[in-house]
Amino acid sequence: MDLGIQGEVVLVLGGTRGLALSAAHHLSDAGAVVVMNGRDPEKGSKAISELPNPGHFVQGDITIVAERAAIIEQTVALAGAPAILVTNSGGPPPGQFMDHDDETWEAALRNNMLGHIDMTRRVVPAMIEAGWGRIVNVTSFAVREPYPNLVLANAVRAGLHGAMATLAREVADKGITVNNALPGLMDTPALQRVYVAQSQTENIAVEQARDRMAESIPAKRLGTAEDFGPAVAFLCSRHAGYITGQNLTVDGGLVRALL
Repeated sequence: MDLGIQGEVVLVLGGTRGLALSAAHHLSDAGAVVVMNGRDPEKGSKAISELPNPGHFVQGDITIVAERAAIIEQTVALAGAPAILVTNSGGPPPGQFMDHDDETWEAALRNNMLGHIDMTRRVVPAMIEAGWGRIVNVTSFAVREPYPNLVLANAVRAGLHGAMATLAREVADKGITVNNALPGLMDTPALQRVYVAQSQTENIAVEQARDRMAESIPAKRLGTAEDFGPAVAFLCSRHAGYITGQNLTVDGGLVRALL
């Protein structure tokens, strides 16, 4: 399917590995000019070299205000103003409500909520001027069904969803859509940290913790990055112009919510 985004500039935050990297590949394959952001230039160079079409890497940490501004400035200098923004960052550490202090909560807010809000605020004016734009936030199924031992992710990602749901209605008449892609239990480094922590807490083998997770999913397997990337690419496409303020859950049937 032609996604209708040939030549559009895409900024993918935290895009050098995992789910966002898969999205970057599918967007590049659709002909978009992908600008990938990350903190590690070595990983960034490798990731860019493996895209289907030429792209760019911009180093920067979205938890730091000055670096957020620099990411946008470098993106514009390299490729132009982003018409598509995919926000993504590694999840906060696992743990229960009483496990985390103020500093850990504040770090989670900067990394998984405030940084994404600020980056979105920086790209929206150019999208409004162009009369077209796509914003897709890679978050988590936990905003629809809180997951045990992930209190930080359950809380701060829900805050991001509230902000983005509001923005979606504010820019819907300007050709801009704002949606969220919610991965379920995907076998990426972030989830591996979770089931390793469970194995240590419960004194069981890592394989047992992983298999138990897979068994809890109706599809009877953990998801992969390749299950996820095409879904993000579709939400960024011309075909998704009448879809906004929505949560697309890619989870093998894990979430039981009706809505």
